[in-house]
Amino acid sequence: MVRGIRIGLVLFFLLLFLNWAGAEIKQKTFSQEEIKKMSETTALIETKFGNIELKFFSEVAPNHANNFIELAKKGFFDGTTFHRIIPGFMVQGGDSNSKNPDKSKHGMGGPGYTLKAEFSDKPHRRGTLSMARSSHPDSAGSQFFICVADTPFLNNKYTVFGEVFSGMDVADKIVAQQRDKNDNPLERIEMKVKVIEK
Repeated sequence: MVRGIRIGLVLFFLLLFLNWAGAEIKQKTFSQEEIKKMSETTALIETKFGNIELKFFSEVAPNHANNFIELAKKGFFDGTTFHRIIPGFMVQGGDSNSKNPDKSKHGMGGPGYTLKAEFSDKPHRRGTLSMARSSHPDSAGSQFFICVADTPFLNNKYTVFGEVFSGMDVADKIVAQQRDKNDNPLERIEMKVKVIEK
């Protein structure tokens, strides 16, 4: 199972590399007040199976937390799908290409820039919100994944920037759907993401 997941990750890296090559790498320094505000902000992913609620680890990954929040506010994620689901591993979304029913480019879209990696000691466990990327550490853009099981082999290799605090049952329903040979669900699972600020 783990070997199959690792092979899948290698193939995924190759797809994302095309999107990453030559993209601007963004990194910003945030004040303690900005970091605190992000940590108090939550996000709601609405799907046909129910809602998933997220909180952010802005203290360890402020650029990734801010990026998700800002993209969500712009409606970037609305109409995108969970385009990659692997039982016992994760559900992945955030690809702008997935708005198009043509699945041939799903998994290769992004916002046109990438983020500097913010690896930390936060573990990849069930409910973790982490950032997908290619083989280059600084290649994450908009694609994210939610772990449906503990995945310690990803620790310190991907940026953990939040976690699910409600709705893991929805993630479990999503990951259980029928999928094609590329792990893309046979039926579209669209999302709409709302940001809730205190």
